[in-house]
Amino acid sequence: MRVTTRSGRPLVRSLVASSILGALLSMGIGTTHAADVPRISIMVGGINKLIYLPAALTQQLGYFKDEGLDVELLSQPAGVDAENELLAGAVQGVVGFYDHSIDLQSKGKEVEAIVVFGQVPGEVELVSSSAAGQIKSMADIKGKTLGVTGLGASTNFLTQFLAAKNGVKSSEFSVLPVGAGNTFIAAMQQKRIDAGMTSEPTASRLISTGQASVLVDMRSMEGTQKALGGAYPASSFYVNRAWAQSHKAEAAKLARAFVRTLKFIHTHTPEQIAEKMPKDYYANNKALYLQALTNSMPMFSPDGKMPVGGPETVLKVMSSFNPNVKGKHIDLSKTYTNEFVDQALQASK
Repeated sequence: MRVTTRSGRPLVRSLVASSILGALLSMGIGTTHAADVPRISIMVGGINKLIYLPAALTQQLGYFKDEGLDVELLSQPAGVDAENELLAGAVQGVVGFYDHSIDLQSKGKEVEAIVVFGQVPGEVELVSSSAAGQIKSMADIKGKTLGVTGLGASTNFLTQFLAAKNGVKSSEFSVLPVGAGNTFIAAMQQKRIDAGMTSEPTASRLISTGQASVLVDMRSMEGTQKALGGAYPASSFYVNRAWAQSHKAEAAKLARAFVRTLKFIHTHTPEQIAEKMPKDYYANNKALYLQALTNSMPMFSPDGKMPVGGPETVLKVMSSFNPNVKGKHIDLSKTYTNEFVDQALQASK
C-alpha cells in the first residue's frame, strides 16, 4: 500500500516537486508507472480517521488494482487542506466531507461528490474533564475555546451550527485549529481547548482515559438527527465536475472500487476489517481501535448513493451560519451525482 503519511501526520512535499506536478496536471499531463495504467492521486483529509476508512481499505483490499488503476493516497490533517490541493490541481480527487462542495459552489467552484461513504458526520463534540463542570451542553460555550481540525474544515462548519442552534453567536466563543489524532489530544491535555470536535479513533482514545466526555454524538443516525435535524451525508469522494465529465472511465472505475469496499464493510465484522488495515493505524492499542471501529460502523453507507434529503439538510445547516452560503442560490444537483455509483450497482447485480 502506497500512502505517503503515517498516523495522521501531514504530508510534507518539496515545493519544487509540488509545483512541477501541479503544472503537469494543469496541462492535462498525468504520470503512469506502466503503459495504459492511469496514475490517480487522491488527497484524504486525515487518512487514519475512521470516517475516511473506505479510502485506505480499498487500497488494502486491492480493489483499485482490480480496476486497472494506479492510485496514490496522500494525506492532509484537515479536509480544507485536501480541498485546496484539489483546487490547485495537485490531485484528481479528495476524500473529505460533502459539505465542501456546497461551500465551494458559493465561491464559484464546481466540485461534486461521486461516492458517499458516510450517511452521518461520524464526529463527536467532546468536553475536557477539566471543563466538564462548566460545559453541560453547547449552550454553555460562551467565552470558551473549541477545537476544530481547521478553520475552513467541516468540523468548524458543524461547530458554528451547533453553537447557533443553542443560542450562542460565533463572536461569543473562540475556535482553535488543532488537527486530529495526537495534536487534538495534546491540545486538550494542555488545556488549550475546553471542548472540541473530532472523530474516531481519537474520540475513543480520550473517552477511554477519562480525559473527555461526549457532549454531542454524531456517530449514529439517531444522534445526527437530534443534533442536525436529519441525515447529514459527510465523508465522500469528490472531484472537479469538469474532471468527472472528461474522465468518465476513471470515475466509473473508482466508483466501482469504493462501492465494492462499502459492501465489504457491511458484510464483515469490525475484527475482519481491522485485520486489513495497516497496523500503525491501531496507535499501539488494537482493542481500542476495534471499539472505535465498532462505534463507527453505523455511519457507513451501504451502497455509496447520496441519501434522499441529505443535501437539503446540509444546505440548511450551512445556510444558517455560513455567510458564503446564506442567501445564495445553490444548485444541489451540481454538488453530487449518483451516475457512477448507479453504474457500479447495476454491474454488480
